[in-house]
Amino acid sequence: MNPHGNTASLNNARRRISTEKRERVLSTITALEHDGHPITHTTVARTAGVSTWLTYTQDLREHIQAAQHRQTARTTAPQPHAPSPAALKADLELARQEIKKLRTEQDRLRTAVRRQLGHQLDALSARDLTARIDDLTRDNHRLANQLSEATTETTRLHIQVKALEDDLAAARTSLRRMIRNENLPT
Repeated sequence: MNPHGNTASLNNARRRISTEKRERVLSTITALEHDGHPITHTTVARTAGVSTWLTYTQDLREHIQAAQHRQTARTTAPQPHAPSPAALKADLELARQEIKKLRTEQDRLRTAVRRQLGHQLDALSARDLTARIDDLTRDNHRLANQLSEATTETTRLHIQVKALEDDLAAARTSLRRMIRNENLPT
């Protein structure tokens, strides 16, 4: 706390924050330009984490406009010639051959997986399967018993809640009568 009202430290802090924000904007412009992203005032402001207003200040606006001009110059460079119809047909034929090859490979792999699963199922003996079925049946019975017990307990609790609600209503009615009787003039 500064009892004398000296604002030099506040001004220095404000200048430092302002300088940091401007440096962030400049580094953001460079990064966006390097990555090939379109440079706009809004994009620069969002990426740098500053207000759009700051990007329109004179010195930063000049940097943004210069980067936009450099991007425009790059995009107006002559484009390579379009491929000929023969080249497109050749590419299409190569793509079709690749698709056919991939489908054949997919079918081969599916068949191999089916065989492997079949071998695994064959490897399980009837005794193993019977034991597994018995385990599942025991688990099913245990869970059915737990469900039945939980249902019974829920029903009992609902009855108990209803009885308590009735008792509470009766107590309230009795209390109202007592208060009314106490308030009657004697």
